[in-house]
Amino acid sequence: MTWISIGALAVGCYFFKVIGVFAGRGLRVSGVGGEVLSHLTPAVLAGLIMVQTFDGGGTLKVGAVTAGVAAGGLAAFVRLPFPVVLVSASAVTALLRLL
Repeated sequence: MTWISIGALAVGCYFFKVIGVFAGRGLRVSGVGGEVLSHLTPAVLAGLIMVQTFDGGGTLKVGAVTAGVAAGGLAAFVRLPFPVVLVSASAVTALLRLL
């Protein structure tokens, strides 16, 4: 990828962001649409986490990263502070990668 293409992509992204701000001023989302949009972000994030955790290039991959995500999920489930969740997930992943 060249610097020209990176610059063009950056300008394009900024253009779409500005257009979204101006176009969004006149739009109002109904109650049902707002509910759907409010649930869409966590669903997409959860899907991204699952793909990054278990994708082994077309096969199911279970390893250190899977254990780290599980440890972080468990720490979040028991409502530990977010820095503790991050440290526990990364520590489990690092320890299992050392083995």
